[in-house]
Amino acid sequence: MMLDQNENSEQLRVVKQKYGFDKPLLTQYAYYLNDLSLISFHSKQKADYTFFNSKKYNGVSIFSIKNTNIVIKMPYLRESFQKNGKKVTQIIAETLPNTLVLASTAIFIALLIGILFGIVSALQKDTWIDRTIQVISTLGMSIPSFFSAILFAWIFGFLLRDYTGLSMSGSLYEIDDYTGDKYLKISNLLLPAIALGIRPLAVVTQLMRNSLLEVLSQDYIRTAYAKGLSTWQVIYKHALKNSLNPVITALSGWFAGMLAGAVFIEYIFGWNGLGKEIVTALNTLDLPVIMGAVLVISTIFIFINILVDFLYRLLDPRI
Repeated sequence: MMLDQNENSEQLRVVKQKYGFDKPLLTQYAYYLNDLSLISFHSKQKADYTFFNSKKYNGVSIFSIKNTNIVIKMPYLRESFQKNGKKVTQIIAETLPNTLVLASTAIFIALLIGILFGIVSALQKDTWIDRTIQVISTLGMSIPSFFSAILFAWIFGFLLRDYTGLSMSGSLYEIDDYTGDKYLKISNLLLPAIALGIRPLAVVTQLMRNSLLEVLSQDYIRTAYAKGLSTWQVIYKHALKNSLNPVITALSGWFAGMLAGAVFIEYIFGWNGLGKEIVTALNTLDLPVIMGAVLVISTIFIFINILVDFLYRLLDPRI
């Protein structure tokens, strides 16, 4: 696939040698782990690193053991098979910020509206308002992201475009056809962020309602009411903070999941993020890009879970 029409036995041999495909599978795996590691091992006879500029990556030799240099470096995710040897780290650096903006906006929408709906639903328990919110949240959890994305793009970006002024597709930055200049277009963020945030919004609503109902049944809440505090004072000063732990837990998983789940949303809306890049890599079997993207998303997931542990302590000193 990389050679396309230029394929011949000699070209194939050169490519296999360049990427190490001529070596046993376990050897290839060991080399890949060596590239990923912050500390790696390199033969003195065939140095594939230098102190500043190199064929592969930058590295600094710590010490040597016989014919092997021990090198400290940044993880090396190798090069794309399809983009003329462009580094995977460069591809991810160009697309990940757009995905983070999209996921953060979607989470913000889900958190803001979900908490509000959850509070209203808990305070209006078993009324028509509560039942309506429950039905809406159930529908929100049931609709797959790619389906809601198609609906939003068609309804608001096509049928109602004259009223909404929104497009069916577009990224955070657009290029002017006449001048070639790049400019920021925030309106393109609205539809994909809402489509991506619908499911976590529904989950936050349910969790907030159930958690708040449990907290409102506690003795200290009755004491607060007995002191003469209003309902909103009780909610804001006492109940809300203690109800957020399940919500924070759910959001931590959802945020990391959004980085992967944004694949469908970005592809449908033409959003130039990591998700769209993953789809392109899958279609062209660009394995280094796929593996690099998965590793980066996994690492972000781990750090988010560590951050959530610290947030628990801020929200509830008893933990």
